[in-house]
Amino acid sequence: MSETPAGPVAAFVNVGERTNVTGSAKFKKLILAGDFDAALDVARQQVESGAQIIDINMDEAMLDSEAAMVKFLNLIAAEPDISRVPVMIDSSKWSVIEAGLKCVQGKPIVNSISLKEGEEPFLAQARKLRRYGAAVVVMAFDEKGQADTADRKVEICTRCYRLLTEKIGFPPEDIIFDPNIFAVATGIDEHNNYAVDFIEATRRIRQTLPHVHISGGVSNVSFSFRGNEPVREAIHAVFLYHAIKAGMDMGIVNAGQLAVYQEIPANLRERVEDVVLNRRPDATDRLLEVAEKYKGGGGAQRTVDLGWRDGEVTGRIAHALVNGITDFIDIDTEEARAAAEARGGRPLDVIEGPLMEGMNVVGDLFGAGKMFLPQVVKSARVMKKAVAYLIPFIEAEKAKRAALGLAAEAQNNGRILMATVKGDVHDIGKNIVGVVLQCNNYEVVDMGVMVPCAKILEKAREIKADIIGLSGLITPSLDEMAYVAKEMEREGFTVPLLIGGATTSKVHTAVKIAPGYSHATVYVPDASRAVGVASSLMSAQQREGFAVGVRAEYDKMREAHARQQQAKKRQTLTAARANRAKIDWPGYVPEKPRVMGVTIFDDYDVAELTRTIDWTPFFRTWELAGKYPEILTDALVGKTVRSLYNDAQAMLQRLIGEKWLTAKAVIGFWPANSIGDDDIELYADPTRSKVLTTVHTLRQQMTRDPSHGDRANLALADFIAPKSSGIADYIGGFAVTAGIGTDDKAAAFERDHDDYNSILLKALADRLAEAFAERMHQRVRHEFWAYAPDEKLSNDELIAERYRGIRPAPGYPACPDHTEKATLWRLLDAEKNAGIKLTDSFAMWPASSVSGFYFAHPQAAYFGVGKIERDQVEDYARRKGTTLAETERWLAPNLNYDPAAEGRNS
Repeated sequence: MSETPAGPVAAFVNVGERTNVTGSAKFKKLILAGDFDAALDVARQQVESGAQIIDINMDEAMLDSEAAMVKFLNLIAAEPDISRVPVMIDSSKWSVIEAGLKCVQGKPIVNSISLKEGEEPFLAQARKLRRYGAAVVVMAFDEKGQADTADRKVEICTRCYRLLTEKIGFPPEDIIFDPNIFAVATGIDEHNNYAVDFIEATRRIRQTLPHVHISGGVSNVSFSFRGNEPVREAIHAVFLYHAIKAGMDMGIVNAGQLAVYQEIPANLRERVEDVVLNRRPDATDRLLEVAEKYKGGGGAQRTVDLGWRDGEVTGRIAHALVNGITDFIDIDTEEARAAAEARGGRPLDVIEGPLMEGMNVVGDLFGAGKMFLPQVVKSARVMKKAVAYLIPFIEAEKAKRAALGLAAEAQNNGRILMATVKGDVHDIGKNIVGVVLQCNNYEVVDMGVMVPCAKILEKAREIKADIIGLSGLITPSLDEMAYVAKEMEREGFTVPLLIGGATTSKVHTAVKIAPGYSHATVYVPDASRAVGVASSLMSAQQREGFAVGVRAEYDKMREAHARQQQAKKRQTLTAARANRAKIDWPGYVPEKPRVMGVTIFDDYDVAELTRTIDWTPFFRTWELAGKYPEILTDALVGKTVRSLYNDAQAMLQRLIGEKWLTAKAVIGFWPANSIGDDDIELYADPTRSKVLTTVHTLRQQMTRDPSHGDRANLALADFIAPKSSGIADYIGGFAVTAGIGTDDKAAAFERDHDDYNSILLKALADRLAEAFAERMHQRVRHEFWAYAPDEKLSNDELIAERYRGIRPAPGYPACPDHTEKATLWRLLDAEKNAGIKLTDSFAMWPASSVSGFYFAHPQAAYFGVGKIERDQVEDYARRKGTTLAETERWLAPNLNYDPAAEGRNS
């Protein structure tokens, strides 16, 4: 678990509970029927809907709970879209928990243990959990029963904390206390203070028990109003508003049915707050008086007008910043500047006064979860336009003061240098982080993309950077970041190093990057965490303690990683090949593509691509978790999502009508057969007498459970007919881009101080590129290869990949070697035919591009190669004709061993 500071918590972790046979009738029915595939869909839907942890419970009298838990966890491990979130193993039976722990990948959470049977059983279970590296939910429950008052909750949790940390050295950041959420407004006076007791206990626990987390089942608090969902949602929102401020950072709650605290009608909110905070003896009766009024979902409608324009200028500027309104900012900024000048002030006073005061409000709302990232980026646009208006006045004032020998420098919170590392072209996430930091008065110097290490360090010295931030998306960037860290150490840097990007992680930062640099190295998962990290690192009071805490956490992570590496079972390459996919080749007749060779699409209709856009990842780019279209009506973020969606639709119309972007593609099909065990030979003509090239694939080496003998160790070569079979098979390839023109248009927005539209355009270009890949694959199945000419699927079914065939991409789970793109580029002549270049690290430029291979066999499926052993890496290097060291460098994220630790020279 990651450590969360005491006090207000911006990042609330939502635990999905629908994969629980005791809580979901649907899931229970599927498990009892043995329909684990459909049960996996339940897990997948939870993750898509925003669950950041999934709670799995198999406690059912008619079920072999241990076997069901093991089977389901093993199935999840093979599903990257599910296994990307942690698992909470939930059971009242220790045998089920331990069975789950033995097969779960990554860091699990166990729910739960308690003192109800005494200290010895409690500590025995905790010792085992520590050996497994698991985090644990600890219930406020002892030999006397469940804790109901704040004092009892704190007493039990304190006792558990001391037992765990002092007696067995359990990491405190891996302890999640559940101080018991009970129902309020039950009509029983003794229950009236239950919510206050939880909130007060939470505050005291976070203040006195360092590094722990607080969780709970939020729906319990509103149980008295079951059947009245609007009131229940209001109770949940009010409860969470106060509990999160007290330190609650995790809980089982349906974010899709959570009201926004500030948008609850005032009369209802007041009465709910009276109940939750137990502010008056008649609170329950008063809430019952109005409850029926809201049962049908009625409530006050918010209206938008220009009444805010009647206020004084400081208030108007704050309103414009919070609401992202640029229409009047020049007028208001000038009024504020003139007022400052009239009282003998400086233009800079407007920035340091009303503008920063307004941005402080934005920062507070964002930190409290009352504003979301798109709104913050819009606020930054207002700020930048105001500053741009003031620049000529500031420069003139500077010149005047310089002539008089007076200082004219503004004070900011610190100077942060940011760059996307060498070989990588992706920068949306970095840009968002930069905007949020600027909103909090940090000076951000962004060097752009594909920046070599030497230039980063040279620039850092030149500008006297206080912090360096590195970003990257593709896996080779991980090695480049580690290299930059080592160079910073070699050249004597002492400034903190921040690490971010889609392929980065806290574990990778701890294991691979931090050891190379002896000063603060911190993983920043998203924009919402960036400001807190930067402020801690820039604070003279907090810096040392924060750095020490991070270093200690990373030391533990490295130790845990080393233990996990030793415990991971992998079989030999020979054994894995023996367990290849079982395909009935004699009974299969491959369809020949209708169009062999290369086909070019020089200027594809972008309007056509909008029909196959997957909007869910678009919102995820803006840190808005949830599945489209349900997210549009989400009670918590729906308003922000709808505004963002409308802006995106308006921009799509403009970029199509005004031809901002050009979409290009190239596809190709060639005769092919698998050779040896894991390679695919492509031929120059139908006679198959001349080898055109060879595509090299990697095979899964995880040890399969004998009880699941139908699960193969897959390689992509398995889906192409072996040459020895005499069957004439085929393979395809593609490269598409929707990014030509994106950089020029985004730069124009940035020159106009409009980061919002710049980021919006890049995010849309990425979605259009993915839509282009989806649309082209659809046409391949229907027209060009035509192995499924009668396929009729909706866009949702296309997004869910309910079609025959796959299009795996080099650099991704089924084909993790980025260097295989070089082979694909030679086959397609992709730079000439589609305008897509490859960087030194095999990133595609423009960034909004997608490429991969086409496989048509009905059994072809996506999978993750996962960790591989040295025997396969040596074999793979021999087949490719590369050195072992070079191969290990490109496959570093997949290695199940540490090349450096073996002391070899390759």
